[in-house]
Amino acid sequence: MSNPTIGFIGYGNMAQAIAEGLVAAGAIDGTDIVACAAHYDKLEKTTAKVGATPLRTAAEVADAADVVIIAIKPYQIESVIKPIAGALANESTFVVSIAAGWDLAKYRELFGADFGAMHIQCTIPNTPMAVGKGVLVTETDNTLTAGQTEVFERLFSSISLIERVDSAHMGIGMCIAGCAPAFTDMYIEALGDAGVKYGLQRATAYRLAAKMVEGVGALYLANETHPGAMKDAVCSPGGTTIKGVASLEESAFRGAVIKAVDAIEA
Repeated sequence: MSNPTIGFIGYGNMAQAIAEGLVAAGAIDGTDIVACAAHYDKLEKTTAKVGATPLRTAAEVADAADVVIIAIKPYQIESVIKPIAGALANESTFVVSIAAGWDLAKYRELFGADFGAMHIQCTIPNTPMAVGKGVLVTETDNTLTAGQTEVFERLFSSISLIERVDSAHMGIGMCIAGCAPAFTDMYIEALGDAGVKYGLQRATAYRLAAKMVEGVGALYLANETHPGAMKDAVCSPGGTTIKGVASLEESAFRGAVIKAVDAIEA
């Protein structure tokens, strides 16, 4: 499967981010993408951005694609995906699910007798895939063949860190990698506000904050130094940084982050 056709069932923001990232990375050509969505007029416009082909039904996508990405809302899966189980149950097709809350066990229950012929990998992506800086939380349990696994990893490693976790921890993995970009956006926005307060142009403040976040993440991934030690390395005794750190501690910064995750997991 050197040049697989990628089919999206659902083509919202996350699906578009994946498609844009794969094309920009050179992993596939836009002409190797097909997609369907509820609103065909809108789909024609969004697929045109990468040169993909819009289709009208999930069945058409299943027939055309080698790799089918389930990118609809979780509550829609039973009504949209179950009717095309037969088309997905073959050796030449594998499924990548990006639906929150859907693990391999749920698909086994959904497909029943057809499940034995299915090749499925459940994942949770995040939007930075659009620029090749994503994270793909990937369930350890799957039914892909060795060859399909190679194709999966070749495609998605071009735009993301593939982090495999067990089924029980897919939810918390989603919180940290899939939901926390919104928290980080708020942090960047807050730093931008602080920059504006003290005279920086907002665009400059945002660029500084965004590049700082990118750099700190890259530094951790390069050597996996404990974040606390990385923080300490920036804090000189009696210096300016430790004063800001102390203020964040007084404001229960860490506790607020943990509570945000608790709210999602509850």
